[in-house]
Amino acid sequence: MMSNACRDVDRLYLQLARIAEREFPDIVEHAEMRKDRLRLYIIDGSFIDVWFSRRIPCKYAFHWERRHIDNTVYRWDNAAHRRLNRLETFPNHFHEGSQHNIRPFKAGETMRDTLRTILKYVRQRIRNP
Repeated sequence: MMSNACRDVDRLYLQLARIAEREFPDIVEHAEMRKDRLRLYIIDGSFIDVWFSRRIPCKYAFHWERRHIDNTVYRWDNAAHRRLNRLETFPNHFHEGSQHNIRPFKAGETMRDTLRTILKYVRQRIRNP
């Protein structure tokens, strides 16, 4: 993955905020830069926190928080959990609906592509619950 592009985390957050607001205005109400993450507010009252490590290039997590809506949580990340080392996309994986329901996830060529894939998934889940 693009380690040089992951090093400038603040610039990456700005790029991702722009993509979310311009390309997904039907589901993203607005983006908010926070001290350590980017938060995307979704039209159903949920939010997605986008986080990149400032110490480890390209270590990421996209966390869609819905527990207050329907008791679900979705997270796409590359934390290298040892118990997942047999997963074909290791260390990339997807927590679908709960922390324990883990699926393979292939990150995009760039983090911009990854965000687009995730927001398309969110759009589909909101339209077809």
